[in-house]
This record gives sequence, C-alpha cells and structure tokens, in this order.
Amino acid sequence: MRFATDPFGRKSNLPAAHRRNSKPLSLRVPAPKFRPGDTPDFSGLNLSAPGAAARPEIDAPAASMRALAFDLIRVLDANGQAVGPWDPRLDVETLKRGLKAMQLTRAYDDRMFRAQRQGKTSFYMKCTGEEAVAVAQTLALHADDMTFPTYRQQGILITRDYPLVDMMNQIYSNAKDPMLGRQLPVMYATREYGFFSISGNLATQFSQAVGWAMASAYKGDDRICAAWIGDGSTAEGDFHHALNFASVYRAPVLLNIVNNQWAISSFAGLSAGDGETFAARAIGYGLPALRVDGNDFLAVYAATHWAAERARANLGATVIELFTYRAEGHSTSDDPSKYRPKDEAQAWPLGDPIARLAQHLMALGTWSPADQAALEKACEVQVRTAQKQAEANGVLGSGQRPSPASMFEGVYKEQPWHILRQRQESGV
Repeated sequence: MRFATDPFGRKSNLPAAHRRNSKPLSLRVPAPKFRPGDTPDFSGLNLSAPGAAARPEIDAPAASMRALAFDLIRVLDANGQAVGPWDPRLDVETLKRGLKAMQLTRAYDDRMFRAQRQGKTSFYMKCTGEEAVAVAQTLALHADDMTFPTYRQQGILITRDYPLVDMMNQIYSNAKDPMLGRQLPVMYATREYGFFSISGNLATQFSQAVGWAMASAYKGDDRICAAWIGDGSTAEGDFHHALNFASVYRAPVLLNIVNNQWAISSFAGLSAGDGETFAARAIGYGLPALRVDGNDFLAVYAATHWAAERARANLGATVIELFTYRAEGHSTSDDPSKYRPKDEAQAWPLGDPIARLAQHLMALGTWSPADQAALEKACEVQVRTAQKQAEANGVLGSGQRPSPASMFEGVYKEQPWHILRQRQESGV
C-alpha cells in the first residue's frame, strides 16, 4: 500500500487516498445582497421589537449580557412612543436640544456639500442619516469628557456649540483655519471642546482613546472618553489592540462602532465576515457589548449613558455597535450608485433619526409640523450666515491663506537650529 508524505517528506499513517478532500476547496467571498438595479429588501434583518431588549444593571458581569450583542436596543416604536426599559425619560428641553443639533448638523452638511460642488473647497464628507449617533452620544457624556471621532461625527462639535464659522474656516483652509491648512478638510481638532484631531489613517483613534482613558484612570481623574470607528475599520489591527488593552486595564472608555453598512464601496460583510454582529467581537475580550438602533435618538442616548455610568464606576469599557445606514456617498469623491441601488437608503427600515425624534415630540404634544418647518428654516439661515462670514476669509483658489511662517511652528517646543536656519533661508 502506498502511503502519503507530508510537505516535509515525513510518512503519514493514512493512505494517500484517505488524506484527500472529497471535493475541491473553495474560497468564500462575501457579497452584498443588492447591486445597482436590484430592489432592496431588508426584511431579513435581525431587528428586535422596540422595548424588547433587556436592560441590565451597570455592574452586571459582561458574560450575563451576551444577548445584547445580538439583540437591538430600541426605544421608539412606529408611533413615536418611547417604550421598554431603555427609555431614558429625557425632559422635553433635552429632546428639543437634540433635535436642533441634528437638524443643524444636516443643514451644515448640505451647505458644505454644495460649497464643494461649487469649487469652494476640495473635499467634504456628510453624515446624513447618522446624526443621532454623534448628537445623542455627546448629550449623554459630560462636557469635559474627551472624544476621539472619525470624520463623520461633526455633530459632536455642533452639539457642544463649537462655532460653525471656525468649522467652515477649516473646510476652506483659509487664513482663519484653526488647523493652519495642515489638515484635510473635515478633519477638525479642538482641545478646548474635547475633540481629538481626526486622523486619515483608519482606526488609530481607538488605540489613542484607550491610552487616554488609561492615563485618566492612572492619574485619578474623573473624566472618561469615547471613540468612534466605522464598520470597515474594525478589520484594522488597532481595533483589536484597543479592545485588548481596554479589557486588561478596565479603561474608562466607550468604544463605538458605527455600522452604517458601507465602508466606501465595500459592504459591511467584508469586515464582519457577513456573519455575527460587530458588537459580538467584544465577547472574546470579556467586554460588555450593546447593539443599538443608531437611528433612534433615545436608544442611542440611553445606551451611551449606561456605558458612561459603568465607566465612571470603574467598571471598565463597553463596546457599542450603532446600527445605522450611510444615506449619502462616502465622500464628495464617491458615487454610491455605482455599487448599491439608488433607492436603498429610502428602503432602510429604521427610518430617519431627525424625523423619528420630531415624531416623538409630536406624540408628546410638544411639537408640530409647523415647529419642525420653522426649525429647518432657522438652521438654514444660521448656516448660511456663518458661511458668509467664513467665505469672507477666503475659499479654495481665492483669499488669504495661513502665513507660510506657520509651517515652522507647532512642531517643536523649542525650535532647533536647523529649523531656525530653514526659516531664515525661506525668508518668512
């Protein structure tokens, strides 16, 4: 009888015929369910009923809440009523503040997108359909908690009342740009508002946030932090490094995964394997995980507040998957009609976060369609006014730029001799 040998020339105990696969191997390559021209159908999504998900105590062991990594925390029902144990019971003023911040964020996005199309800036990224993620989470945090965002959480700055003019100056890279023209448009940063500099390198902010949280705990501070990452970026090593350190050291950090179904033109299945939820990745690290309806303002607020209280109680990190949908293109350089149906955003079953919160306020009897129309108009006027002020400082191709001398500043605390010589030689 002829025996097989392994790649190292060693004999196997089994005959060669028994060591072969019964059929050739094949590679599984996940593919989106719908392509351009298809009719989107989301009926197969795992969507828990509003109010159905259990709400554990903040000190519950992570192992006892595994189901929350697969369920979907929802509060608002189809009629705009708040139901279930996750209802945060927010006062009307907080609800209205959240609605205004979301509406202002959308108006800002629309105006800056238009400015890019008019050639006033080189690049822009919208967060249409995802406004509840940044706004509700910011309201659930303390004003001095640190945030490590991606390029789709401009709502954090708007909720914290950062001046729209300064945001636009950064978009235009003009003489008043707080970043002095050193950052790509939309990559804001402001220490005073607890907004860490956005990085174009994907996933870096997760590791940085965990490090910041560890330092805060090490110093005995009382501030926590939150970080955001896209579904595609969870395939990066920084994501796993962050979860590992957060678990080992019980870092007081909220690790948010914004699953908006698309990473540029790659659908979420290429990062998750089109299998388990993104939240489920926390289980292997011993971290609690919450899967939340990202278009439900109340659910997002409640889950964030729960995780923040857990962190403040020295109980460590929480991973939150925010299940939402990127209604617009990845950026102004992207055409989503090339890789998904044009009407897919309209078919998304979890609706629009602004419309849903407005409906909730109307169900409470404290809002009306006329109030909503007036809010939309007021936000448009506010954004248009800020745009005029920012454009007076310059736009792409015209107006003043930051001084060339600024390129030598902000790198070294004390400028070394070779930098001083370069500046002298440049004549600035």
